[in-house]
Amino acid sequence: MQTAYARRGTEILRFALIVFACAVMALDYRTFVEWGGLLPAGATGLSMLIQRILQAACDSSGVGVTVPFSPINIALNAVPVWIGFKYVGRKFTFLSVCVIVLTGVFADFMPVDALTSLLSEAEVARLKDDPFLASVFGGIIFGFGMSLCLRADATTGGTDFIAIYLSEKKGRETWNLIFAVNAVILLCGGFSFGWKGVLYSIVFQFVTLQVVHLMYKTYQYQTLLIVTTRPQRICEAIYRISHHGATVIPAHGGFTEQNRSIVFSVVAADDTPRVYALCKSQDPQAFINTISTSRVIGRFYMRPRE
Repeated sequence: MQTAYARRGTEILRFALIVFACAVMALDYRTFVEWGGLLPAGATGLSMLIQRILQAACDSSGVGVTVPFSPINIALNAVPVWIGFKYVGRKFTFLSVCVIVLTGVFADFMPVDALTSLLSEAEVARLKDDPFLASVFGGIIFGFGMSLCLRADATTGGTDFIAIYLSEKKGRETWNLIFAVNAVILLCGGFSFGWKGVLYSIVFQFVTLQVVHLMYKTYQYQTLLIVTTRPQRICEAIYRISHHGATVIPAHGGFTEQNRSIVFSVVAADDTPRVYALCKSQDPQAFINTISTSRVIGRFYMRPRE
C-alpha cells in the first residue's frame, strides 16, 4: 500500500511540475518571444510562424480575428504524437501531450500584462525595444521550462518525438535533421517578417540549449576511471545505480608499488553523484577520475520510457 501511495504521489508531483513548466513557457511566449519577434525551435516555432502569417493576413484584410496558437500547435504535433505512442512510450507521450495542450491553452488565454505588471514601464519599454535582451531572457526562461518538462519525463513535442525515435530505435544521429528543420523555419520566418527576428531567434535558441544542457543531464555521458583495491564492490555499486557494466583493468601503483585495479565505466551524467557516493562508501580510498564523453558507440543502457 505504501508503495502504491508513494507512486501516486510521484505521479502527482510530476504532473504539477509539468503544469508549472507549461505556465512558465506560455508566459515566455506572451512576453519575450512576442516582443522580440522570436521563433523557438521545432514544431513550436513552426506553429508560431504559421500563426503570425495567418494573423498578418487577417489584419491586412480587415478581419477582426485573433488567430489562436494552440489549434495550430496541436495539429502540427499529431503525427509526432502518433510516433511517440507507437514507438517511444505511452506514459511519456501522454505527459508530452499534456505539455502541448496546456502550453497552448495557457498561451492563448494568459493576459498580456501577466509579466509586465511586475515590471516598471521603463523596464518593459527597454525589453520591447531591445530584441537582444528579449532573446537572452526569453531563452533562459524557455530553457528553464523545457528542463522542468524533461525532468518530469515529458517533452514539448514536435521534432523531439522524431529525434528520440531515430536515436533509440534506429540508432541514427538526429542533430542534422533537427538543424535542417530549424533552418527551414528560420528561413521562412526571415522571408516573411525580415531577418532581424531570425538573427535574434538564433540567440534565443542558443541560450535555450545552454540552459537545458546545464539543467538536464540524462543524455550527457561521463567516463569513470576508478583506481581501487575493491574492484568487485565498485562494479556492483556502478551497476546498482546506473545499470551499466564496467571493465576491470589490472594496474600497479607507480609510487606505492602496490597492485591496484582500474574500474572503467561510462554512465549517464545525472547518475554520477550517486555513483560517487556509493563507490566511496564501498572503498573510501578509491581515486575517481571523471571525463566528459561526447559520444558512445556500442551497447549502452538507456532507461526505458513508460
